[in-house]
Amino acid sequence: MKKAIISRLLHSQSPPFLKPHYYRDRSLFAARNGRFLSTGSEKVDGSSKLEEAERVEFTPPKEKLLVLGGNGFVGSHICIEALAHGLDVSSLSRSGKSSLHDPWANDIVWHQGDLLSPDSLGNAMNGVTSVISCVGGFGSKSYMYDINGTANINAIRAASEQGVKRFVYISAADFGLVNYLLKGYYAGKRSTEKELLDKFLHGGVILRPGFIHGTRRVGSLHLPLSIIGAPLEMVLRHAKLLTHLPLIGPLLIPPVNVTSVAKVAVRAAVDPAFPRCVVDVYGILQHSQRNPA
Repeated sequence: MKKAIISRLLHSQSPPFLKPHYYRDRSLFAARNGRFLSTGSEKVDGSSKLEEAERVEFTPPKEKLLVLGGNGFVGSHICIEALAHGLDVSSLSRSGKSSLHDPWANDIVWHQGDLLSPDSLGNAMNGVTSVISCVGGFGSKSYMYDINGTANINAIRAASEQGVKRFVYISAADFGLVNYLLKGYYAGKRSTEKELLDKFLHGGVILRPGFIHGTRRVGSLHLPLSIIGAPLEMVLRHAKLLTHLPLIGPLLIPPVNVTSVAKVAVRAAVDPAFPRCVVDVYGILQHSQRNPA
């Protein structure tokens, strides 16, 4: 009797929880040093086994960020924000090294170059993974188009050719009648936006802030722009419907603090989950309050 029972157990099929087909159409994952290994369902059968993966110590390279106009009001805050995130940061501008004597400036690689001369971009773009451009300015109609449009378009094309992954452009909000008075300025900005979205199909981000406030340095002077900007931001950020009023509506777009612009710009430059898009003032205010992933 005992021999018969033992014989039946030896020749019977495996119990259901050991049957190979219970693993079919599934992926088998095993964590190894923070990475996940996957085996296809077609490779899992009764005779196969998952071999122990080698433990590989791998430190990914740092993101390398190039800030165009990094010694300006917005650009310097972007450099500070990027350094706080542990990025390798470099800057390119016509004046080269910043005149600021703050400690953070010593951690930036400063390049001197002119975006209107594409040949001066080569060395600065080497090894760069993302770019943020703060380049812009005012003047004659033709000058405004060149500095807001042509200069940035040259940078976008150079970055695309170098294989840069992400490009963030600090543009400007629409202000209705002001757009008409500053035709060269806005024509240049919008031409740059179009070029960016054409060249960077997945990693192009445009920020459109309005009036940017904070403490702005002009030589040895410190201009506290937040004295006006901060109260207006507090009031107007909750009055979005007013911006739809005829004529005066666009003038009621809320100001935004320079640190908020810097936070969103850096996040958009290094976070692959940040979508290709145009971010208006309200989007900047919203994203700046989110905790980094």
